[in-house]
Amino acid sequence: MRAPLVVFAVGNPSRGDDAIGPALCRHLDERLQARGLADQVELIEDFQLNIEHVLDLCERRLALFVDAGEQTPAPYQFARAVPSTVIGHSTHALPPENVLGVYRQTEGDEPPPAFVLGVRGECFELGEGLSQEAQANLGAACALLEALLDDLSPEAWAARCA
Repeated sequence: MRAPLVVFAVGNPSRGDDAIGPALCRHLDERLQARGLADQVELIEDFQLNIEHVLDLCERRLALFVDAGEQTPAPYQFARAVPSTVIGHSTHALPPENVLGVYRQTEGDEPPPAFVLGVRGECFELGEGLSQEAQANLGAACALLEALLDDLSPEAWAARCA
């Protein structure tokens, strides 16, 4: 049986603030273990979203996509993701909405309710660590994740959207 919630943490730990997704994934893993919720959530860390991630949505009740964003309002933006009806020509580096759209197309069903947590990053240079700004934004995003873990229902998460 699959965990009801899947979390996709996207980013490259070698590219400065692009490491926000993987850092949030590590934090979330620790919190899930501490709260006894590890069997409720599957964490998937990757450099980018690919068409194959559609299969990770099967049999889920909820999905969360986490990534850093250079143009994201600080400290983060949390929003509902809706399936895109326009699928690009690439089979890799898909935005969450396209992953959901491909799910709809290939599975012939609606994807699970999905949300995007975009955390503001400032510096994405190769070989850099997290910037001070990103660390502060990461702290705020971790606090949101803690609150989201209190109620793993789409309705509770939708109430927290901007």
